[in-house]
Amino acid sequence: MALGIVSILLAVAMAFGVCVFALTVSASESMKLTVVIDAGHGGIDGGVVGIKSGIKESDINLDISRRLKRRFEDAGFAVVETRETEAGLYGTATPGYKKRDMQKRAEVIRDNSPALVVSVHQNFFSVRSRRGAQVFFRESNERSKTLACLIQASLNNMPECVRKSDPLKGDYYILNCSDYPSVIVECGFLSNAEDEALLLSGEYRDKLVTAISSGCLAYLSSAANG
Repeated sequence: MALGIVSILLAVAMAFGVCVFALTVSASESMKLTVVIDAGHGGIDGGVVGIKSGIKESDINLDISRRLKRRFEDAGFAVVETRETEAGLYGTATPGYKKRDMQKRAEVIRDNSPALVVSVHQNFFSVRSRRGAQVFFRESNERSKTLACLIQASLNNMPECVRKSDPLKGDYYILNCSDYPSVIVECGFLSNAEDEALLLSGEYRDKLVTAISSGCLAYLSSAANG
């Protein structure tokens, strides 16, 4: 392996906090790979809200997505965000706005031919003891399943993880709108006070970003090996 490639792989390893031996993506490949990061909701669609703070899911999604973008860019990848601001992607808030919003996200994905897609969300459940990060994938897409398994394993290894989870099959538009490896990462439950407190912390959001990006890099390395 050429010295230049080794240097880039070392830089990627340091940026993502993963072991060097796991890296097999070549320098030329890594510089060309595009990642699409989708911050769920936005605009008049705030998603769920924290049970104590009242914080909107859409705001947390955007902040985590921006942190993910910086992490991937620091590692040499091209990054495209579907939603870059607090606004939604639907244009005017008229009937059908949700459909237009999702169609715009699908258009961004298709136009950029990404190596993978990560859609960032927060969860909510009627049983308030339910907590933890959860990854969803489309059942018929094996690459998405592999990506989901690697991200979920990385999230399960976080010190804050109190219950290890398996990735789940999901029938969602953002997973179905293309055949690119795509996952939804529900970073935690805003219906749970402990998860909400963690998600309000910038330090914890950075830890989530490290876990998600490490899982993505493990996927890209395995895909390059073939």
